[in-house]
Amino acid sequence: MFKIDTARLVLRDMTFEDQSAFVAMSQDAKYQRFYDETDCEPSKYHQLTQLFVEQAKEDPRQFYQLAVESKESGKFIGTVCLRLEDNQQASMGCAFAREIQGKGLPIEAAKALAGFGFSELGVHRIYAETIGENLAAIRLCKSLGMRQEACFKEHRFFKNKWWDTVVLAMLRSEWEGEINGK
Repeated sequence: MFKIDTARLVLRDMTFEDQSAFVAMSQDAKYQRFYDETDCEPSKYHQLTQLFVEQAKEDPRQFYQLAVESKESGKFIGTVCLRLEDNQQASMGCAFAREIQGKGLPIEAAKALAGFGFSELGVHRIYAETIGENLAAIRLCKSLGMRQEACFKEHRFFKNKWWDTVVLAMLRSEWEGEINGK
């Protein structure tokens, strides 16, 4: 099983034992603010758990959709992912239970996975795409050292309105500068 340890977290492959906590996290109203209603059905998260477990077995591996577990409690508290694409690019995303937000755990998980992507997988550029009103996600990306590359106006339609989409990214050379304090 794939695993990355940080000071307070274990990032590991998802298992079927994570499914109930993953579904419960997805049903929080605050979590659902930036998703289409059809993307929030519990059955969707059952399917996603199955997909993530299967993707972890692929060789070569292209998807690192990892469970984030608190070392303190031993419980599933969220997910973080790195999806490898062509030309040494990767997209990144994460989702965390509301009760742990504001404690720096999402940034700890994202930093660990980005570092793995740049140093171990040889990724050249990591990007994230989020809804423009998702200020917490934008702050997280910027705290990693990502910069905004694009804002697509009225790019997604759900919840009976048009939403802007923001793309943030970082190059390996920028990451190395962040790590080395440059």
